Amino acid sequence: MPLDKNFDFQSAEARLYEAWERSGAFKPSGEGEPFTIVIPPPNVTGSLHMGHALNNTLQDILCRFERMRGKSVLWQPGTDHAGIATQMVVERQLMEKQEPSRREMGREAFVERVWKWRHESGGTIINQLKRLGASCDWSRERFTMGEDGSADDQMVKAVMKVFVDLYNEGLVYRDKRLVNWDPKFETAISDLEVENQEVDGHMWHFKYPLAGGETYEYVEKDEDGNVTLRETRDYISIATTRPETMLGDGAVAVHPSDERYAPIVGKLCEIPVGPKEHRRLIPIITDDYPDPDFGSGAVKITGGHDFNDYQVAKRHNIPMYRLMDMKGAMRDDGAPYAEEAEKAQKLVKKGGEPDASYVDGINLVPDEYRGLDRFEARKRVIADIDAEGLMIEVEDKKIMQPFGDRSGVVIEPMLTDQWYVDAKTLAKPAIEAVETGKTKFVPENWTKTYYQWMNNIEPWCVSRQLWWGHRIPAWYGVAIGKEPNPQIESFQDLLRQKLPEVKTFVAESEDEAVQQAQQYFGPEYAVELVDWTGHEGHLLAEKVLEISGDYTVLLAQDADVLDTWFSSALWPFSTLGWPEKTDELKKHYPTSVLVTAFDIIFFWVARMMMQGVHFMKDVPFHTVYIHALVLDEHGQKMSKSKGNVIDPLVLIDKYGADALRFTLAAQAAQGRNVRLAESRVEGYRNFSTKLWNAARFCEMNECKPDPNFDPTKAKLTLNQWIVHEANQCAADVTREIEAYRFNDAAGAIYKFIWNVFCDWHLELAKPILMGEDEAAKAETRAATAWALDRILVLLHPFMPYMTEELWGAISKREQPLIVTPWPNIPVTVEAGIGKAEAGGFAPAVETTNWIIDLITKIRSVRQEMNVPAAAKIPLVFVGGSDNDKKRLVENDVILKRLARLSEISTADAAPKGAVQVVHAGAVAALPVADFIDIAAEKARLAKEKDKTEKEVAGIDKKLANKNFVDKAPKEVVEEQHVRRANYVEQLEKIDAALARLKGL
Repeated sequence: MPLDKNFDFQSAEARLYEAWERSGAFKPSGEGEPFTIVIPPPNVTGSLHMGHALNNTLQDILCRFERMRGKSVLWQPGTDHAGIATQMVVERQLMEKQEPSRREMGREAFVERVWKWRHESGGTIINQLKRLGASCDWSRERFTMGEDGSADDQMVKAVMKVFVDLYNEGLVYRDKRLVNWDPKFETAISDLEVENQEVDGHMWHFKYPLAGGETYEYVEKDEDGNVTLRETRDYISIATTRPETMLGDGAVAVHPSDERYAPIVGKLCEIPVGPKEHRRLIPIITDDYPDPDFGSGAVKITGGHDFNDYQVAKRHNIPMYRLMDMKGAMRDDGAPYAEEAEKAQKLVKKGGEPDASYVDGINLVPDEYRGLDRFEARKRVIADIDAEGLMIEVEDKKIMQPFGDRSGVVIEPMLTDQWYVDAKTLAKPAIEAVETGKTKFVPENWTKTYYQWMNNIEPWCVSRQLWWGHRIPAWYGVAIGKEPNPQIESFQDLLRQKLPEVKTFVAESEDEAVQQAQQYFGPEYAVELVDWTGHEGHLLAEKVLEISGDYTVLLAQDADVLDTWFSSALWPFSTLGWPEKTDELKKHYPTSVLVTAFDIIFFWVARMMMQGVHFMKDVPFHTVYIHALVLDEHGQKMSKSKGNVIDPLVLIDKYGADALRFTLAAQAAQGRNVRLAESRVEGYRNFSTKLWNAARFCEMNECKPDPNFDPTKAKLTLNQWIVHEANQCAADVTREIEAYRFNDAAGAIYKFIWNVFCDWHLELAKPILMGEDEAAKAETRAATAWALDRILVLLHPFMPYMTEELWGAISKREQPLIVTPWPNIPVTVEAGIGKAEAGGFAPAVETTNWIIDLITKIRSVRQEMNVPAAAKIPLVFVGGSDNDKKRLVENDVILKRLARLSEISTADAAPKGAVQVVHAGAVAALPVADFIDIAAEKARLAKEKDKTEKEVAGIDKKLANKNFVDKAPKEVVEEQHVRRANYVEQLEKIDAALARLKGL
């Protein structure tokens, strides 16, 4: 059945993909060495975006390439449970359907509802990856929460074992530290989930009066030491963008070298807010953190609400007070402000390291602000300070403000009790693994980023105040006596009152936790399991317990769940069956390469390195390939707000998956962002159309694969040349994919298909195919079909659908293209580049390239001199060797046909009025004077030159403007340099054409 006029990708893609899956081609097979990639698990809530498209296209290229090279390829797929994102999706669904809220239905019912959503709607992105052509082994698909979240699920067991083992090794612990807190979702979130945005804000400058009305000489000097200001002050000036946090100040810090404040270091100052009779006094200290040249040079230290202040407070044992509740409102618990302020003042007098739990219980919010939203409290604080005359000024300015990427609310640094991993200890062997070369980064410069993060790593907060996720396997037990306590109404009250007596049990299962509790408290105690939900210090009772009767141990599991990154850090070995010693784990760990983006080197790559080295005693992957970002055609990051998001599925619907894949690969240069324009995708769709048409030409000319054709024994010059060129292309594509230079690999196959095969081989073959020499026709048909087959093999990793379709349509095959062997080409290395061995074909290669180069030069002259396309001009070859003259005679028909020549002759000198072109040491003279209007051409070229020179001058003026170069986006400046280079190249051609005209 003849090929259709065009490739119908819309009907073919689903059919071909189903056939691949049905054949088992995606599963590891054969005895070849293993090649393994674990997919960066997309969020179960997600849909395919352009970053996914690039990432998975590159992975698929590698997998298809290595599969064809005979390796046992496992591309391990799966999705991430995406704690906060998934919980948000389901909660929104409940609200839209006007169903009971999460808290109304309770934890167990809500989690069941999430599982239902996951099974019904959580596979969207997997189906979209299949549309892209991703050849994962879908029979091994994994989910970070397991199939149903049960304790018996292997993926769940892996997470529980890692947590418990790390706890028992002292590498997991509970601590009160500062975290990013999302007041809308009421949970800690990671840095990756925080978006820092520049917004219009204010900087308020306030006076902090010195205690007891003390004064000092405040002196400012210029750079030369000259006094510019001297005055007596009874205050120190403080600036803040968040006045509501002043209530929790623990100190004021100045730089040790700042002479202005030297007289008052060690003294106390007054926080200018709250009831006057209960104003707190805080010390003035020195620390390297304040910048003497920024603002007043004095910084208030609010360790409980600022990450920089937190570090200063830790260094100086400054109490850190929590001012807000979990919803971002000012606290309204505790004793009246007067009593709480007195407790805080005693801590200042006492000194030493304060007890964090005791400090956290102190509520320093004045009574009149309690329960207010934080931003309403800010207004009240500012108004009250201003009314007292202690405001110096308000400065309007742009500030960077952190927002939750999903909630959209301002993130609050918050002191909370969380679970932490001792990342610093785990990082050491992970750093060493990269230093010793066990794992390498490509491009290599990302190694520095890895080291920078790992060498400065902080404890990893792994707990989240959500209901969807792996619940932390820690249980809290407390013993109750026989007599009931009327003041204890809930488990929360019990824990609050008997905190020192609470025992923590960390276990892989509930049964094991009960056994630990029974063993610890003794056989006379009955263990009763209770549950709670929500969080208030993470311990809010779900139900009121009736406490009476025999000795009882109340045991409740921690309400928090683990950070999503905790389970995904185990991905390279948990997906292979760990903690069981499976055959897959033995065969495919360590994995071969990880393909990912730079923004999760710390959040995911580093954590996989830490966990893999720790638990598997080996690195999780040998290579980490970091790809760039996909930007729009102007170099701007895609965002919904800008309206420049390009949907990969829309492009697939319009141009086919192959065109999108090739576009992304062709632009995936190491260290350079991808600029995506729809026109590029359309262009590569046209490229695939050109190949399809070339295949139709081959079909019409009976160029069918011949099993008896031996490419190494081709006799005709043209066929020897195309065999060598195809082998060179195979060597180039192989080398570039192995080096992760996907753009160069795509460029090599593109050039071979478009320029070598379509533009030259098929054109050069036409006279033979239309000739009378049957032997020559037969060999050329076989060689052309062989070259087309080679093209389909080399192009398949990039454009799998069309190549598979052509492979099956051209001839009856023993096996599909996806598992057809990759060519193994003997190469020699010249100047560091692998060259396909030409062997006895070297003369044919040289001759054919000589002919092609000559035709190209003649065509170029014709275009530059504006010779009419229909005009046939003579060629006079001057000074050529006998071999050159022989080539001219043997290729007379081809030269006349492709270069539009009327005749070809040789001479000792160029005729008058001829344009001369140097060719391989000889001269090709083209008498064109009779075919063009020389005067008109000179005028045309002069006008074109003037226009081009003005373009260059305009760009030079722009690039000479320092304001433009410094302020314009990098991409815009780069674009100007590219435009200038193009114009300069154009000028060189115009000058060459003018020089030729002068010689006529």
